[in-house]
Amino acid sequence: MAGHSKWANIRHRKGAQDAKRGKVFTKLIREISVAAKGSGGGDPANNPSLRTAIDKALGANMKRDTIDNTIKKAIGALDGVHYEEVRYEGYGPGGTAVMVDCLTDNRNRAVADVRHAFSKAGGNLGTDGSVAYLFRQLGIISFSADINEDTLMEVAMEAGADDVVQNDDTWDVLTTVEDYLTVKDFIVAAGFTPLSAEITMHADIKTVLDSENAEKMLKLLDRLEDLDDVQSVYSNADISDEIIASLD
Repeated sequence: MAGHSKWANIRHRKGAQDAKRGKVFTKLIREISVAAKGSGGGDPANNPSLRTAIDKALGANMKRDTIDNTIKKAIGALDGVHYEEVRYEGYGPGGTAVMVDCLTDNRNRAVADVRHAFSKAGGNLGTDGSVAYLFRQLGIISFSADINEDTLMEVAMEAGADDVVQNDDTWDVLTTVEDYLTVKDFIVAAGFTPLSAEITMHADIKTVLDSENAEKMLKLLDRLEDLDDVQSVYSNADISDEIIASLD
């Protein structure tokens, strides 16, 4: 997990920039909409995916009325747009593996925009399954590195977490997707406040990038996350702190 904190920090900085432009609300509304249409329905108590999406929206200061109206549209109580989930896989600079999750009302537009972003960065789209095997889904709940290590580890293990990993600036609690909300709620109830919490895709095998390819990779990430249809971007790129600092 050594590369997670660095990559997460890049994504969180990008997320903050999106929030200033209002893009994050568009993405969160789509995520809430699709989650509410899932098997758990519009009740977050019975739909973990919806509850996770709502938590993210509230964390981004979205109004409760906006969230409620989005759910109502999704379940048919109000007229709304239909979004579908699409995943694209491809190869980025330096042979990195990249997965792009989209929520879109127009597949043709989404694939054209994603393909263009890859080509501009010197990458290319692959076929379904071409890189997905490199990733596994897990929950990551991050805390400040300043908190009490022993207490966090004790609480996390009692909550049923799989592991607790130390990074330079965070402690990351790792969980299965099924246990994510239970573990998160348990740790929060114990008095810990997460810096971030998400269900994500993680690659155990990393591709180390030099400065030139790292710059191209970050541009690819920017282009992809700027697309309205794109919800999340995952990669196995490993970029050193020194290179990130020099590019910043």
